[in-house]
Amino acid sequence: MVNYTDIALARWPRNAPPLRVALLSDLHVGSPHWSTSRIGELVARTNAEKPDIVLLAGDYIIDGVVGGTKVDHEAIAEAISGLHAPAGVVAVLGNHDWWNDGQRMRRALESQGIIVLENETHTFVHHGRQYAIAGLADAMTRQPEPAQTLARSPKDVPVIALVHEPDVFRSIDDGAAITLAGHTHGGQVNLPLVGRLVVPSAFGERYAAGHVVEDGRHLFVTTGVGTSILPVRFGVPPEIAILTLRSAP
Repeated sequence: MVNYTDIALARWPRNAPPLRVALLSDLHVGSPHWSTSRIGELVARTNAEKPDIVLLAGDYIIDGVVGGTKVDHEAIAEAISGLHAPAGVVAVLGNHDWWNDGQRMRRALESQGIIVLENETHTFVHHGRQYAIAGLADAMTRQPEPAQTLARSPKDVPVIALVHEPDVFRSIDDGAAITLAGHTHGGQVNLPLVGRLVVPSAFGERYAAGHVVEDGRHLFVTTGVGTSILPVRFGVPPEIAILTLRSAP
């Protein structure tokens, strides 16, 4: 369940210590096998990794998954409220959240001390150095503003862009050291010799999962936790992504 990835970034301060990020996405609480009690196990396992910051990339609620049981926004927020890290917990919302009253989800998360961003920037300090999270709006239901949001980030501060859909990566310039995303579930089913059956991206498997580098820009897509539509994962297990971000040699 825990996937460790070390990423060396050109746009990261050379004298800065590594930043350990826990990235979670697509919890889809209430989908089969992911009740609130199971989310408690996920929270404990994430905390055991001792991340410097926890980032949540959206889709906390379910929408029409077969065999699922709808869980209230407030109960979902309470279930994940145990996540903790020195630099806090920062989130964006996904398309399923907005299909099911995104404003209520935002209020529920914020009531538990989780910072929720929509075309907004949050700064934090790690070992005496300032960093920024540029959290963008969901691309399917809202209007992400990558250029404007990155422009509002403090100058000369390393920026992590946090999005739900990885396709937004194409609109993010090198003002961000890295873009972190979810949404794809890694295809949810990855068959030998056949590959990923369905990847919800305009770019097919290109941004399905893992670390992608294009023109010197970095993207990491987590395969997420829960399920959507059908309660099946094959070849794509639920994932807690632990990223160590450091400067390139």
